[in-house]
Amino acid sequence: MAESRSLPTGFGELEVLAVGTVLMVEALSGLSLNSLTILSFCKNPELRTPIHLLVLSLALADSGISLNALIAATSSLLRVSHRHWPYGSDGCQAHGFQGFTTALASICSSAAIAWGRYHHYCTRSRLAWNTAVSLVLFVWLSSAFWAALPLLGWGHYDYEPLGTCCTLDYSRRDRNFTSFLFTMAFFNFVLPLFITLTSYQLMEQKLGKTGHPQVNTTLPARTLMLCWGPYALLYLYAAVMDVASISPKLQMVPALIAKMAPTINAVNYALGSEMVQRGIWQCLSPQRSERDHAQ
Repeated sequence: MAESRSLPTGFGELEVLAVGTVLMVEALSGLSLNSLTILSFCKNPELRTPIHLLVLSLALADSGISLNALIAATSSLLRVSHRHWPYGSDGCQAHGFQGFTTALASICSSAAIAWGRYHHYCTRSRLAWNTAVSLVLFVWLSSAFWAALPLLGWGHYDYEPLGTCCTLDYSRRDRNFTSFLFTMAFFNFVLPLFITLTSYQLMEQKLGKTGHPQVNTTLPARTLMLCWGPYALLYLYAAVMDVASISPKLQMVPALIAKMAPTINAVNYALGSEMVQRGIWQCLSPQRSERDHAQ
């Protein structure tokens, strides 16, 4: 089990505060935008469709990532005065499990949306409710399964270099870590990225002559590679080389980049959709939306 650590070497109090501030901004931004997205689904009946159920799943996963970042930000600010992780070893394991579950669910939900959009735009049949529900259940059950394995002994959760959040321990370059890493990464990063890239490429080829779909076909895959690629590269490096050769400050960069995913996804999937925008507007101005509906 992880033990509480004092402020690690290589980090001053100002640096810890700076990381905590960045995490707080990312957390509040992601929570605000994705909460509006979730509320818009509850408010606007037009959004209650199978394809938008997949977007709702992504918003829930990204809200979980932002909540995880909020806990990390609070821990960073408390760590300056308390000098240690404030939630104990069990809290570290719970924080790692929750963060890993929602991160995997976010990645796989993006792939599910890509496949759902391809099905919607490039086939003659609409996405059925039972298919969408099955996809959402599979995404969350699979994510929880992979996130639970480190709690059962395959892999291990421990503190990140700053000691203010917990994730998969990549400092152990042993067979247990490498076998879990490569298996997990294939099913939860490489395969979803392949599905996302392939689905949008097929959409471009299919609809190139008839017009472009009302969705961004390049940003989703770029977001996956930008936000989660640095983590993947760090884990890959740790599996084959001594990660201690990378400075602790540089090791924190992938975590900060990954916490940007909820905001980027909300802008792409929610604010980039006119229908979701109408739902968000109804949440922000319910009286006007009622007058418009009456008219």
